[in-house]
Amino acid sequence: MSDSGYRSATAAGLVFLASGAVLVLEILGIRLLAPYVGLTLETTTTVIGTVLAGIAAGAALGGRLADRVADRRLVGGLLAAGGLLALTTVPLLRLLGGVLQGGGDVAALVITLVALFPCATVLSAVTPTVVKLQLRDLETTGSVVGRLSAWATAGALAGTFATGFVIVPLVATDVAILGVGAALLAVGIAMLVRHGANARKVAAGAAAMALLLVGAAAALGAPCDVESTYHCARIAEDPQNPAGRVLVLDDLQHSYVDLADDTHLEFDYTRWIGDAIDAMASPEEPLAAVFLGGGGFTLPRYVLATRPGSEVRVLEVDSDLIDLNRTQLGLETGPDLAVVLGDARVTLRREPPDSADLVVGDAFGGRSIPWHLATTEFVSDIRRVLRPDGLYALNVIDYGALDLLRAEAATLLEQFADVGLIALPDADGSPSGGNLILLGSDRPLPEALERPSRGARFYDRAALERLAAGTDPLRDVDAPADQLLTPGI
Repeated sequence: MSDSGYRSATAAGLVFLASGAVLVLEILGIRLLAPYVGLTLETTTTVIGTVLAGIAAGAALGGRLADRVADRRLVGGLLAAGGLLALTTVPLLRLLGGVLQGGGDVAALVITLVALFPCATVLSAVTPTVVKLQLRDLETTGSVVGRLSAWATAGALAGTFATGFVIVPLVATDVAILGVGAALLAVGIAMLVRHGANARKVAAGAAAMALLLVGAAAALGAPCDVESTYHCARIAEDPQNPAGRVLVLDDLQHSYVDLADDTHLEFDYTRWIGDAIDAMASPEEPLAAVFLGGGGFTLPRYVLATRPGSEVRVLEVDSDLIDLNRTQLGLETGPDLAVVLGDARVTLRREPPDSADLVVGDAFGGRSIPWHLATTEFVSDIRRVLRPDGLYALNVIDYGALDLLRAEAATLLEQFADVGLIALPDADGSPSGGNLILLGSDRPLPEALERPSRGARFYDRAALERLAAGTDPLRDVDAPADQLLTPGI
């Protein structure tokens, strides 16, 4: 069957819409996936790779369909089908995410193949179908293909920038995805009706499917209390402590806050950092402290509660997380506790030299330290901010071979006169996986650190030199933090 093509502007608009929708769904899919499998370079790569595979499959499928059925109703059908598949994304991802939660990269691949690949494939079939309908003679084939390819790329760019700068800051992810699906479905139905399909049957069937899918998405529920630009965040109550609250970011417990006691450090790693702070300074001695990453603001509150008169500055990139702390975790800022909004790599540069007794690194992107906050160049800037007798405490999460810990230890060994580690020991006495606290200072670390609490062991500079032997420090040009991390699953 053959059919005449579209006006040039209509053809451009169709490929622009379809390609833009694919990129919007790809970026939003990454965010929708994060609460179930985390947000790492590997999970992000999985989503991007799966959607690219769908784009390739769709291009091949669309070309074959267009050769067999050169009909404008085919384009409408593809857009309508793509819209319905987009509407399935939210319920499918929530359903599979709940079943496969914590499954890591394999779970991410399975979920993405089921929830995103079909939609990307169908929508990517639109461009070759429209191209076939626009071809009139061989003399203009190149210009037609080139022009429509350019418009498709422009749509992908528009979808990318609109998602990152407009949609994510303003609209909840599930609402945005359902909106994209509804828009595609509406355009597809309009095209089908215009080109001869039965309006009542098409509209009724599509509406029934759409309502069913939206209802399924609503029934499965969103896993977030707050969906920020960076995280799916929620607050969980501690059943053993009426005042206890746990901050969960994506799929990880990040902070424990006792609303009745700011000195309560529930998580072991916070207690170990507290041990280091207490060992480095006299009891109740006020400190000037800078925290890289706010989380639940547990340690900043601890410093203020145990050392009245301290001045604490928290460098936090997520404004919605700050608001969540204020509304649900009792955070009160003021002259003694200031929050600086922005990426710590940038905002730390504004801190005066020799201004801090303590810098604590507890910023995470998923399970790993953001790579640009792990390099020797960044640690050098931390040294600039620290006073000569100041302390840098860094929370590292690693397991297995501890490759990330080794690289970060090598980085601190290059920068500080004395370096130590607080960690739970393995059966052979070596550090075991989990939270590991690296310490760096230009003065000797105190002997009091040799007796950390909660079964941990202190490893001195000599032990870390053996641990990091043969490992290169992390640098801006070579800092594969995500790849070095061995997950604990």
